Amino acid sequence: MTFDELGLEPKILQAVTESGYTTPTPIQIAAIPEALKGRDILGIAQTGTGKTAGFTLPMIQRLARGRAKARMPRSLVLAPTRELAAQVSENFEKYGKYHKLSMALLIGGVSFGDQDAKLTRGVDVLVATPGRLLDHFERGRLLLSGIEVMVVDEADRMLDMGFIPDIERIFKLTPMKRQTLFFSATMPPEIQRLTDTFLKDPVRIEVAKQATTAETITQRIVRIPGKDDKLKRSALRQLLEMDGVRNGILFCNRKSTVDVVTKSLQKHGLNARPIHGDLAQAFRTETLNKFRSGDIKFLVASDVAARGLDIPDVSHVFNYDVPFHSEDYVHRIGRTGRAGREGEAFMLVTPQDTKALDAILKTIGRKEIEELELSGLDEKVQSTAKKTPPRRHETTTRPQDNEERRPRGKKSSPVKSATTPKAQKSKDEPIVGLGDHVPAFLTRT
Repeated sequence: MTFDELGLEPKILQAVTESGYTTPTPIQIAAIPEALKGRDILGIAQTGTGKTAGFTLPMIQRLARGRAKARMPRSLVLAPTRELAAQVSENFEKYGKYHKLSMALLIGGVSFGDQDAKLTRGVDVLVATPGRLLDHFERGRLLLSGIEVMVVDEADRMLDMGFIPDIERIFKLTPMKRQTLFFSATMPPEIQRLTDTFLKDPVRIEVAKQATTAETITQRIVRIPGKDDKLKRSALRQLLEMDGVRNGILFCNRKSTVDVVTKSLQKHGLNARPIHGDLAQAFRTETLNKFRSGDIKFLVASDVAARGLDIPDVSHVFNYDVPFHSEDYVHRIGRTGRAGREGEAFMLVTPQDTKALDAILKTIGRKEIEELELSGLDEKVQSTAKKTPPRRHETTTRPQDNEERRPRGKKSSPVKSATTPKAQKSKDEPIVGLGDHVPAFLTRT
């Protein structure tokens, strides 16, 4: 099947063709015709299957007729992260370039004034993260009573980030007569309850088993024999320097680990840069653009970059840390092997990660993942053990231990006995406090 058979207008088809796409993905084949009919959709597909275009294209066609009013957007797309929201807006610009549709992107880290100016002029498409959207609403700068189409992208990620109460509130601010599209890679019970409440007779589209990994991705694990972080970083560098590693995204569980790993890689001459939630939005945007263009070879990321980022040509994904949640493994490695391309994913596993690894295997429906042995790891463990001397319990003699202990509750007199000999100080002994030069006023009773 081609895009011509999905019922899209010629202008949209022209934009799709100029973007280099000729064959729609399964989720697009199933979702686009139903969306054009105005049906509510519950789309479940593994990451990297083209969900964004699955709702962007029919929205552009529907919004082509009509005009936006000031502060009353006609459509709303909710995304969990700034990066994903920015990516959705880029899709609207790319596929809607032959339509005169106005758009606003409401995300944190950007001036309220610039966003408010666009809302005042009126927008056809509003792409936002839940927090910033509600900020504008509470300031009285935004009305959601004119929403015709509402999209919730990466709904399960919304759940992980604690946005479900905000999503419920936003739903209640929109009209009852609206078209709603839900897209997600997994469908936990909390999300199912949300769809049962706010979607009307939705078309359920499931083009892949929930929480499955693409067949185009080769998965391997590397066993790390110990807790030593230096050994773990050494193993990571061996993987990054393998033949065929054109570029890669490295995932860590914590922001602090992202910074440590990035500095280590840069110290060893590798072209790496961090991205996580504590960094300024301008820096994050610049980092992603440079990674896409090839100016940066390795992107060291927290899970803020695990879902939804459309970077088509990522050759490798490296899990420096085994993810806390098994579903995150699916989203992480989904950054490679996209759009039918082949990719490779590696995960460093320590003895403490056994339970987390078992959970991942259960989630993806596999009994095991191929293991790769790196040369020299065991020898490095032994050499590290030889260099590190065993700890000894040293006995420290404190001055008061050699003196007669005073009864509890009694304080010693600050006046020294005249018969007490003055302690002789060596030249190398540091002076404590004021030394022998005590001002006279301090000695007055």
